[in-house]
Amino acid sequence: MALEDQASQILEQVRAQGAQGDLIVDQGEALSLKAKEGALEEHKVTSSQVFGLRVIKDQRVGIAYSEASDAASLQALVDQALLNASYAAAEPFETIVPNGFSLETDDRLLSPEDPASVADKIALALQIEASLASKPEVKNVPYNGVQDMCAERRVFSTAGLMARSKARSMACFAYALIEAGDKNAMEGLGQTARRFDQLDAQGLVDLAYQNTLDMLEGSAIASGKYDVVFDEEVLPSLFSVFAMMFSGKSAKDGVNPLRDKLGTQIADAKLTLTDRPDNADGFGYALFDDEGTPAQATALISEGVFTSMIHNSMTAAFFGGVSTGHGTRGPKSTLGVGLHQLEIALGDMAEDALLAGTYFLITDLTGLHSGANPISGEFSFGASGYLCKDGIRGQAVRGVTVAGNFYELIQRIGGIGNAQYWNWQKTALMPKIRFLDMQVSG
Repeated sequence: MALEDQASQILEQVRAQGAQGDLIVDQGEALSLKAKEGALEEHKVTSSQVFGLRVIKDQRVGIAYSEASDAASLQALVDQALLNASYAAAEPFETIVPNGFSLETDDRLLSPEDPASVADKIALALQIEASLASKPEVKNVPYNGVQDMCAERRVFSTAGLMARSKARSMACFAYALIEAGDKNAMEGLGQTARRFDQLDAQGLVDLAYQNTLDMLEGSAIASGKYDVVFDEEVLPSLFSVFAMMFSGKSAKDGVNPLRDKLGTQIADAKLTLTDRPDNADGFGYALFDDEGTPAQATALISEGVFTSMIHNSMTAAFFGGVSTGHGTRGPKSTLGVGLHQLEIALGDMAEDALLAGTYFLITDLTGLHSGANPISGEFSFGASGYLCKDGIRGQAVRGVTVAGNFYELIQRIGGIGNAQYWNWQKTALMPKIRFLDMQVSG
């Protein structure tokens, strides 16, 4: 039976019980390759399919899932979701979105056919490991791999919604461990692309090696206040730790520290932050959210002013608004909210001006979640990177701690660069930002 027919039968059974519902069907295939000491250590092929049903009856919500697709299992899926709903507390603001249209992403753009064979991908995995392992002073390459993943999601509802998205990603990554005397360092990174031929394995190897070699001589710097620039990998991670500030769900639950700050200045006027699910160059692209609401660009901070929280249909109804297209739900999880793809607008500073003088370039933070309090904004992270002058790396730095308050930090922006950079996962697009007077403890 076709998937659409299975979905129709499931939702018809939901209607017959006097309920509303929506159904998520996730399907995926993945190839994962890893090499060790010149041989293939892992060759893993996986495929999955899972049905996730949410039902709402008498304002009570129940969810259930099934990895089996036979008729008996899908009937049990409906029965279990309805049973779970009968025991749930009433949630008057959670409803099935009344979207009766069809949405579908472009496979040619997001999931292109790729002529590369499995043998080609195995050869690349072996090449990455061998090339990095052959570099001077490299002890081994503990983490490396090549991955080919394809994920498809369909969302159906009793309102008539039919939404489909499919995306493919190719990725490779490598980390080098270098030992010289009593010193050691391990650094690495990855690449992501839609097609195999877009991966630059040699560039990955060279950069991973150079970053590790440079960090080998890393040491602490004197405690004090430094201007700080987070690199293109760390800056998105820092914003994600404090993403609660944008969450309509955390506001509904009474734990969003900025719930009452909408329309007020919360950051330096140079900062404009937008969620950009409409940018198909990134892997956070989304045509619709997990409720089937069309996704669109949403300004979060405009010239320092807090302009919008993100909402699903439930949190929007609670606040008397409309969904911003940020509903999140997996086949096995309840309704939440989440960002798609953050973008910080270009600033007006050329990078030579932005990076003039001395500053601390941070290339890695540890303890991102354990060392942060998203409600108060306080944080204390282990950090490594480079003490730089006029844009040139100087002393490698590690074994230091950076501490402060995020909500104060975004008010102390010395400048924003006029070029943007993707993180390697291509889920965030941001320029360089110079933050002033950040406390560093050596």
